[in-house]
Amino acid sequence: MQCLSFHFVCSGRVPMFKNRRIWWLVGGLVLVAALVTIFIVRRNATTANGLYETTAAARGNLQAIVGATGTVRANQSAELVWQASGTVEAVKVKVGDAVKAQDILATLQQTSLSQNVILAESDLLAAQRSLEDLMSSGTSRAQADLALAQAEDALKTAKDKYEGANFKRASDTKVENTQSQLDILNNQIAIARRTYALFARLPSGDSRRSGALANLTSLELQRDQLLAELNYLTGTPDDNEVAQRKANYELAQAQYDDALLRVERLKDGPDVLEVSRLQAQLTAAQATLNLAQVSAPFAGMITQAEPLPGDQVSPGVPAFRLDDLSHLLVDVQVSEIDINNLQAGQEVTLFFDAISGKSYTGKVVEVGRVGSVVQGAVEFTVTVELTDPDELVRPGMTAAVNVLVKQLDGVLLVPNRAVRVVDGERVVYVLKNGLPVATKIRLGATSDAVSEVVGGDLQEGDLIILNPPAAGLNGPMGGGRPGGN
Repeated sequence: MQCLSFHFVCSGRVPMFKNRRIWWLVGGLVLVAALVTIFIVRRNATTANGLYETTAAARGNLQAIVGATGTVRANQSAELVWQASGTVEAVKVKVGDAVKAQDILATLQQTSLSQNVILAESDLLAAQRSLEDLMSSGTSRAQADLALAQAEDALKTAKDKYEGANFKRASDTKVENTQSQLDILNNQIAIARRTYALFARLPSGDSRRSGALANLTSLELQRDQLLAELNYLTGTPDDNEVAQRKANYELAQAQYDDALLRVERLKDGPDVLEVSRLQAQLTAAQATLNLAQVSAPFAGMITQAEPLPGDQVSPGVPAFRLDDLSHLLVDVQVSEIDINNLQAGQEVTLFFDAISGKSYTGKVVEVGRVGSVVQGAVEFTVTVELTDPDELVRPGMTAAVNVLVKQLDGVLLVPNRAVRVVDGERVVYVLKNGLPVATKIRLGATSDAVSEVVGGDLQEGDLIILNPPAAGLNGPMGGGRPGGN
């Protein structure tokens, strides 16, 4: 029997019933293995589905925003103070009143003002009267015409004298007439001398002697004057006289030019320079008078009022605060990383801690061109204007500002919370066959919740694990808002 069995084995031949048992045994083992594998896979899948929170990668719309916080301010603000010392006479506004530009808000008693402020009113009236006279009266033009005519006559006379300096001082007829008068006087003097000789021996107190001497002396004086005139008329001017005549001529010419210029200025109305001078006097006087009051430099609302009637004030003492609330602005600081994404006109959403459950809209009105270093980081000032403010929004409130910088439609999105960094690259973990598989991605635009996928291995429909386990993952975990690549 043993040899027979040995013969079958050695010869490689097995009985038929033995062959069938082996095949049934192998088939059973394979079936058991398959069932065990299916059981393990299903158990792992069930375990994975219980451990991981997933979402399918899908396309959607993305709004990329830049967020910052700032404080609401008025479009324009002014702290108004008193400009003069005195006693408050009247306060015409209160907090909450709307005022127009140049409205008078409060005044001082005139009797409490300094002398120069009081006299400014007199200066103002005088300047106003002079200006009115200048604008309406023709006296200035008539006076200018008269001055021009007189200057013209004086110029002609001075010119004739200067141009005749190298010629005879008088005509021949004038010289002959003067010579004839001189000859007559000489004859009269000869007669008077003979007459005086007749009475020369009489006592000095004799009236005949005194009369003859007086007549002789008078005639000799007349002769000397006439002789000097004749000598002047027959002579020529010296250098000093010529220089004097030239100076007189030049002066007359300058006076004529001034008179002509004044006539030209008044030809089309009052003298512009004179009008400007009087207007400057008016302005100066009015500015001095304005020291006795506080007025609004622009339209707005009174947000603070200090004075009361009877208060004693002095220059620099606060009076009112004025704010232009027609435009409310928010200044925010934006990082240099985001500043080039901002431009004037972009839409803005604003939220306020003091106003719950309500949002406001606005727009970017100004983007700073120069940055400043704040705690080691470069930041730029961006100004936002509210487009739908109401009475709830007030200057000084803190606002959270979100600027819409990009709108993307139909792009592949990934939740920011699912993004991790592994070996320096951004990845998300995709659930495949019940196991997390790292999948590389490249990100584009981002918002607070999701980011645009612009490259990598992620496919639409992949199950993204939102909470991949830290243990066993290759590399450090990322997290938070990832930004773009």
